[in-house]
Amino acid sequence: MNKSFLLVIIGIFLFTSNTQAQTNFEFRGVWIATVENIDWPSKKGLSVEEQKAEFIHLLDMHQRNGMNAIFMQIRPAGDAFYPSQFEPWSEYLMGKQGLPPTPFYDPLAFMITETHKRGMEFHAWLNPYRAVFNVTKSSIAPSHITKIHPEWFLTYGTTKFFNPGLPEVRNLVSNIVKDLVTRYDLDGIHMDDYFYPYRITGKEFPDQKTYEQSGSKLHKDDWRRSNCDSIIKQLYLTIRAANPHVKFGISPFGVWRNKTQDPIGSNTKAGQTNFDDLYADILLWLKQGWIDYVVPQLYWERGHKLCDYDTLLAWWNEHTYGKHLYIGHGIYRVNTNAAWKDKNEIPKQIQALRQYNTTQGSVYFSSKNFETNANGWNDSLRQNYYALPAIIPPMPWIDSVPPAKPMVSVVNKTTFNIAYKGTENIKGLAFFALPPLVDAKMNLATLLYLTTTTSTTFDRTKSIAPADNRLFVAAVDNNNNVSEWVELK
Repeated sequence: MNKSFLLVIIGIFLFTSNTQAQTNFEFRGVWIATVENIDWPSKKGLSVEEQKAEFIHLLDMHQRNGMNAIFMQIRPAGDAFYPSQFEPWSEYLMGKQGLPPTPFYDPLAFMITETHKRGMEFHAWLNPYRAVFNVTKSSIAPSHITKIHPEWFLTYGTTKFFNPGLPEVRNLVSNIVKDLVTRYDLDGIHMDDYFYPYRITGKEFPDQKTYEQSGSKLHKDDWRRSNCDSIIKQLYLTIRAANPHVKFGISPFGVWRNKTQDPIGSNTKAGQTNFDDLYADILLWLKQGWIDYVVPQLYWERGHKLCDYDTLLAWWNEHTYGKHLYIGHGIYRVNTNAAWKDKNEIPKQIQALRQYNTTQGSVYFSSKNFETNANGWNDSLRQNYYALPAIIPPMPWIDSVPPAKPMVSVVNKTTFNIAYKGTENIKGLAFFALPPLVDAKMNLATLLYLTTTTSTTFDRTKSIAPADNRLFVAAVDNNNNVSEWVELK
């Protein structure tokens, strides 16, 4: 069959004693940052063919590492990596803000197609409030919103921000998101930790005038939090109305509040927190169901004196409120101290999170750190922790209806034709192996591999499962629901 080479590769690791226990369902993502050309493109002004080649290289690398999702930064600073009626082309693409790629193409459409071609999810990563990354050197187009509505912006340090206290700002961001989920085949909308900016010592964020003009009776800190609450709720409602199958998630700073600030806070000593400094009340958003998943940035090592990874992992697992929890790993910290020189740091973090049934996976910051196989972590993922594929956990509150089961026809004793004939679109087919004398339950089986096709021919003699295993196939829809499986016999 045309997938046999993949089976051989996976077979090297399957059923071996050194493969760390895996699950059939796990989110495995990576952030690809465009701001300051951190990850892609590698520099400004590359040719279209070079841009495409670099992106394909990244995707292929992450696919080999076992990833099944990417968080792609498409709006780093009031700009766009796609043709937008609201914002100009990003300077990080061609070197000057407002300059489209030549020959023209739509990078976002291209990236989505290539990502889905590999069976991976594409989450569009936007920064809600950052408008100009550096006021002293960033390229600003005449059509940029800071030129059209300068009254909407506040400068803090060397960065210009949208004023979170203005309804006009919330409406603009909502319109941008509505445009994205309407025009593009996105799996998710993603935002990171930058709500109100991290504090600069000795400087106050200059929104006092806006606060006074608002007429709010709230304390200023509560007013700031209410501004962030308002945009999150508005974005949630916008996405659900425009394209209800698109997920909405946030990747906050790793500490909501310290226990010294709040009895339900974590036993940490973070200098700044989401609630008190960034004015992002992540727990409220989870409780209200305004976000579908949270990816706390647990970028500290295990045993950190102020913000211990294991302590925070346990804390976040106690505060998911029924939504998905993926852990953000700081692989960018490789070799920065003794802990991050230890090749076992990331493997032990993965082992720890897999002890919790309320953690559904991992996301890594950032893409470029995999280019050098730092600490051998690519090898660890490929040969051990992600040696076998995983289906992204479904979200039943978005869609709980499984697709129809695939049809199987017998060619001979070892060969089967498989085809999906259902009406719902699917991602592909999932093949499972079940040891002898084990109940025919999917959670007791091993996921061998996933196809990105709706039909295939399976040759049992080329399977890497032991000869005495029973084999099954199921369909996986675009929302990761799995059909009833069918035995190949």
